[in-house]
Amino acid sequence: PDELCVELKSYKYYLHSFRNDGIYFEAVTNKILDDLVEVLKPRYMKLTADFNTRGGISSIIEVEYAKEVEL
Repeated sequence: PDELCVELKSYKYYLHSFRNDGIYFEAVTNKILDDLVEVLKPRYMKLTADFNTRGGISSIIEVEYAKEVEL
């Protein structure tokens, strides 16, 4: 983290809020990254979302964010 971090309990509640949404794995992963970047303003962030659904089908989605360097 740069200057801020997220409380674990708050982060878990935030993730749980997506539980009953009809949303694609890629879309929810991008939304989580966008929300975290907006709040934390990190220099770099890599998010790995490991989805386990009923029926034995799982999916791992990775997204990255890097702050643009000003010259």
